[in-house]
Amino acid sequence: MVKPFVPQLVYVEPRALEYPLGRELIDKFKNMDIEIRETTSHNQVRNLPGDNDFQKYRNAKSTLVVGIRKTLKFDTSKPSAEYAIPFATGCMGHCHYCYLQTTMGSKPYIRTYVNTEEIFDEAEKYMRERAPEITRFEASCTSDIVGIDHLTHTLKRAIEYFGKTRHGRLRFVTKFAHVDHLLDADHKGKTRFRFSVNDDYVIKYFEPGTSKLEERIGAAVKVAEAGYPLGFIVAPIYLHDGWQKGYTEMLERLAEKLPPTAKQDLTFELIQHRFTQPAKRVIEKNYPMSKLELDESKRKWKWGRYGIGKYVYQDKEQEEMKDVMKQTISKLFPKAKIEYFT
Repeated sequence: MVKPFVPQLVYVEPRALEYPLGRELIDKFKNMDIEIRETTSHNQVRNLPGDNDFQKYRNAKSTLVVGIRKTLKFDTSKPSAEYAIPFATGCMGHCHYCYLQTTMGSKPYIRTYVNTEEIFDEAEKYMRERAPEITRFEASCTSDIVGIDHLTHTLKRAIEYFGKTRHGRLRFVTKFAHVDHLLDADHKGKTRFRFSVNDDYVIKYFEPGTSKLEERIGAAVKVAEAGYPLGFIVAPIYLHDGWQKGYTEMLERLAEKLPPTAKQDLTFELIQHRFTQPAKRVIEKNYPMSKLELDESKRKWKWGRYGIGKYVYQDKEQEEMKDVMKQTISKLFPKAKIEYFT
C-alpha cells in the first residue's frame, strides 16, 4: 500500500507566512523535522538536490512548495467543468503517460497555495456571472489534490465551502485511497468525488507511486457511504494484449464492490491514451525503461488545445474502445451516465 505523501524537503515563500494556512503548515513540517528552505517564488525553486537531471526529477517529486497563487484568473476546464480552481500544482505519482510531464516541464515539484480565501472569493465572482446556471469547478486539472490534502485540508475546506453555495459544484479526481479525513466533510451533495481507474496492466506498468486498484475501489465505497455523488474516470484507455478482458474485469470488480445506492447517481468519463511530441521527449527522458507505446506511425494525428497536435488512436480502434466500454458500463451500471469519450 502506498503511504500518504510526506515531503522530503519543503520550500516556503516568505509571504505565505502572512496566511494562517502557511503558518500552520510550516509549524507542522518543523514538528516533523522536515528541512525547510526559503524561496522568493513558487515558480523559482532552485538548487534541488541531485547530481543529474534524473535524480533532480525524482527529488522534485518529493518536494513541496508552500506558496501564494498570484494568478487568480481561472482557466476553462471543458469537458469536465466550466473552470479549473487552482488549489495546488503537481503530483507525487509517477504515471508515465501524464500530461503534467510537459505542462510542468522543469518544475515537477508540488505546490500548495495558502491564499484559499482569495481563491474562494474569485470562484464566487465566476458563480455570480453565470447565475442562475450551475457553475462546476474542477480541482484536479494540474494536481492530484487528494494526495496532499491529509497535510493541508484545503480540499476539505473547499468541499464545505461549495456545500454552502447555491450555484457552485466542486469536482476532483484522484488515484489515491487516502480519503478518510474527507468522509465527514459537510458536502451537502455538491461535490462529485471521482476516482481514476484502469486495468491491472496499466496500473502495474505505468502508474507507480499510486494506490492499487483494490485500494481505490475500497476508498470509493467509503466515499459512496459518506453520501458523496461518485464518479470514475477511465484514463487513459490504453490498447495492449488482452485490453478488452482487462477493462471488462476492472468494471466488473467495481460493480461487485459498490453499494447499490452509489449506482443510482454515477458518472463515467472515458479518455483514450494520447501523447504529444514534447511529451514523448520528456517521458523518454524521465522514464527511459518505460514500456509505454509512443509510436507515431501507429497513431492518428489530431489538433489539440492551444494549437499543439497530439497522437490518438486510429478511428477504428477508437470505435472498438467506445463500444467495449459503453456496452460494459451500460450492462453493469444501467443508471450511470457516460459524460464523454475523448
